Amino acid sequence: MIAGLYIDGHSALHRAQAGLKVLALIALGTGVFLISDWPVLGGVLITVLALYPVSGFGPKILWAQIKPMIWLLILFFAVQLWLNDWQAGLVVILRLAGIVLFAGLVTLTTKTSDMLAALERALMPLARFGVNPEKVSLAFSMVLRFIPVIAHVGHEIRDAQRARGLDKSIIALIVPLIIRTLKMADDVADAIEARSFDPE
Repeated sequence: MIAGLYIDGHSALHRAQAGLKVLALIALGTGVFLISDWPVLGGVLITVLALYPVSGFGPKILWAQIKPMIWLLILFFAVQLWLNDWQAGLVVILRLAGIVLFAGLVTLTTKTSDMLAALERALMPLARFGVNPEKVSLAFSMVLRFIPVIAHVGHEIRDAQRARGLDKSIIALIVPLIIRTLKMADDVADAIEARSFDPE
């Protein structure tokens, strides 16, 4: 199972308006970068983790969100440990884990159509300035979807490199991930052009 795909449910988070969930994600993504105290970030992460069972998702689904990004968190922590100290490493991985897990929760509880409709309504006033609400909302929605997908791709690359005995090489992990991410970005751009239109 790829993390981050919508699962039907009746929790309060499922019933919440898509626009409010997207705003909450933006607020969280902004807020965690304004916080540099790792215990506070740890509390944020614990809160996000607690929302999974509250929303009706068991340990299996939660683990599906966490598992693909474990190696990435370890890598970031190791880099920060080398460049700074363990506290800096904790700050980085707690920020990343909180954002990714909440983004996964948003996509698990929000239909793509609802997310697109909410974003288009929010962006509609900007149409007079040349902004295409359809394109922007589709792009934002696909970015949310691709956060867990990229983590899943990273997990696949790690497994493939481990089979070749290259799992200890950072370059052997990062280079294929960058290439595949750029390829997916091209596919996303093509999809946006194919599914969107200019209002003029």
